[in-house]
Amino acid sequence: MDSQEGYLLVVEDIPDILNLLEATLKFKGHRVVTARNGEEALSAIVKERPALIIADILMPKMDGFSMVHRLRINPETRAIPVVFLSATYIAPEDKAFALSLGATRFIEKPVDLGKFLPIIERILKQGMPAEIEPLDEHEFYEGYRKRLESKLVQKTTQIARDERLIGNLSEAEKPAFRKSLQQAISERGEIQLLLVQVRERLEKTTPRSNPH
Repeated sequence: MDSQEGYLLVVEDIPDILNLLEATLKFKGHRVVTARNGEEALSAIVKERPALIIADILMPKMDGFSMVHRLRINPETRAIPVVFLSATYIAPEDKAFALSLGATRFIEKPVDLGKFLPIIERILKQGMPAEIEPLDEHEFYEGYRKRLESKLVQKTTQIARDERLIGNLSEAEKPAFRKSLQQAISERGEIQLLLVQVRERLEKTTPRSNPH
């Protein structure tokens, strides 16, 4: 693929991963645009439609699930292929929800570049997929709420376990472990914030029963 056939949009909030993906894809001859969350990605898409989006799921401001839902409800962006990358949303239910939104592929982190690059090339050769029928608003937010609630339980359990473990580590091991723990606490905060927003939206989209 050359730059005339469209660019690759990489959406990732962790700078090291974003830089690695950008450098690798550019080395393979692709034109790459980057964004740090779903809001930045949608702004880039308004300016020029990408050939493919490669996106993390858990991100601040607007995560990958919300971004793809927004793409799918807009007829002009509905057919853009999306590859999801995630280290958090890796349960079978998460993958099923991602595919129900219209994700083209789901890849777990850490990304194996040897497998990742051929997948990207295959999707680009296939071109735009058949148009995807988007989930309605209520169905989207209901599925989204379930995924967030499940992740919140997992993150809270992980943090409690790690806080217990840190006392048993050597002083040399503690800094890296604390960094990982802080990342998990930050991710839990993002999930909690998203869950509040999703519950509010779900309330607005829940069909009201007619009083007898």
